[in-house]
Amino acid sequence: MSGNIQLLSDTLAAAKAEGRSALIAYLPAGFPTVDGGIDAVKAVFDGGADVVEVGLPHSDPVLDGPVIQTADDIALRGGVRIADVMRTVREGHAATGKPVLVMTYWNPIDRYGVERFTAELAEAGGAGCILPDLPVQESGLWREHAEKHGLATVFVVAPSSRDARLAEITAAGSGFVYAASLMGVTGTRASVGAQAKELVGRTRNTGTPLPVCVGLGVSDATQAAEVAGFADGVIVGSAFVKRMLDAPDHATGLAAVRELAGELARGVRART
Repeated sequence: MSGNIQLLSDTLAAAKAEGRSALIAYLPAGFPTVDGGIDAVKAVFDGGADVVEVGLPHSDPVLDGPVIQTADDIALRGGVRIADVMRTVREGHAATGKPVLVMTYWNPIDRYGVERFTAELAEAGGAGCILPDLPVQESGLWREHAEKHGLATVFVVAPSSRDARLAEITAAGSGFVYAASLMGVTGTRASVGAQAKELVGRTRNTGTPLPVCVGLGVSDATQAAEVAGFADGVIVGSAFVKRMLDAPDHATGLAAVRELAGELARGVRART
């Protein structure tokens, strides 16, 4: 492996060696502003996140629930561009030395140009991309350029994925596997559910060496501890974004996401 995909792999392996799951945080670029989004990335790292996913705001999301959609709308109205996403990755990684990925739908990359996007992401120090709507069978062009630039290609598996499909996805991916804990859009929920544990087991049964990380629904330390009991990583997005949305000012929002990251970091260490 080359580039920051190695940093991502080493970070996930280090968490495992400590006997815990990794904490992966999601934050959209450009929210509440570009500079504010960069501050938020640094704040969750300060609080204890191991990895950060920077979301590329999209006007027609298929996975994001209402909280992230609201933040994306604010970012888009503020004029966020792919260059701002790259800047967020660059400054978040440079300030902390920790792995930063981009989570994006395929259309913006397709329009921007795959080679241009992967080259710029690698230059910014990005570790890779999570591509929730890119079918594996149509991912050859992306994977060719991602591998060229040392970037991870993270695919999403769902409870509805058949075993043969899981095997196909895990064989094509790199970095880690993103296991969606349930069907539907992302958002905080009272319970993560048994589907997630079953999906992690089925994904591991493919024989993949990749860590399996669970997202969609985790919002507090108790849930983080529950998921950390069976997953290699715990992914939290909407809960962070909601803390920012609910804050009366930017400084309070930063303190809130830093605090939440600390609570969740303690949660993944107290796995049940």
